[in-house]
Amino acid sequence: MTNAAKTTYPQEKSIKPKVIELAPGVTLDMLYIPDGTFVMGSPNEECQRYSDESPQHQVTVPEFLMGKYPITQAQYQAVMGSNPSRFKGDNRPVERVNWHESMAFCDRLSKKLGQHYSLPSEPQWEYACRAGTTSPFYFGETITTYLANYNGKYTYGSAPMGTYREKTTEVGSFPPNSFGLHDMHGNVWEWCLDHWHDSYEGAPTDGTAWVTRGDSNLRMLRGGSWNSFPRCCRCAYRLFNFPGNRDFDLVGFRVVSVPPRALG
Repeated sequence: MTNAAKTTYPQEKSIKPKVIELAPGVTLDMLYIPDGTFVMGSPNEECQRYSDESPQHQVTVPEFLMGKYPITQAQYQAVMGSNPSRFKGDNRPVERVNWHESMAFCDRLSKKLGQHYSLPSEPQWEYACRAGTTSPFYFGETITTYLANYNGKYTYGSAPMGTYREKTTEVGSFPPNSFGLHDMHGNVWEWCLDHWHDSYEGAPTDGTAWVTRGDSNLRMLRGGSWNSFPRCCRCAYRLFNFPGNRDFDLVGFRVVSVPPRALG
């Protein structure tokens, strides 16, 4: 990447979601993510990368459905009957939820709707975030606070300093990627299924979660938050935390499912 690199502004596409009613006036929008093959991880020349994003490797991901947004407080309240968030607002992402609570939401949602819902695997998350791109962010080589909610006191590449909002924003406040997904960069970290591994040596190549070897006491987070440095909002960036940790207002989650036709 060069400092002269420019940002590409994504265009809104008319992607029709599968709309699921959770409660009167509360719906969950699930978007179809087509099957495909992509290169996971970051190249050595990517600005401000980390070694745990290596080695780059090809992954083939079957089709799946993914939430258009992180789970909101209204959705969490409708399914779980509570709202642990610090930054209150029905359309803000739920935060202060640990991995176990996120999985409990998925389990209760599955029973409510009669279809399996889960947290994404790391490959599903990164594939969905990239949406066919290979740059550090789905909108290009750099990031600005016009495009995502992160700590704008810090910069990445050629981008200028921006706004530091110091809180979450309503979901859908920033441009989507070409799959129609919003908030994949910044706003809240998103839990994934996988155990922590300090490299991709031996990683699965079929899109499934990596839950063998590694550190089973840690779970993965992706995407960055309102408080993150811009480098931590990149498609390839990986963070881990204890699955029982909920003592901060930076972490939420997004759900995935399998289209009925893919179940045979």
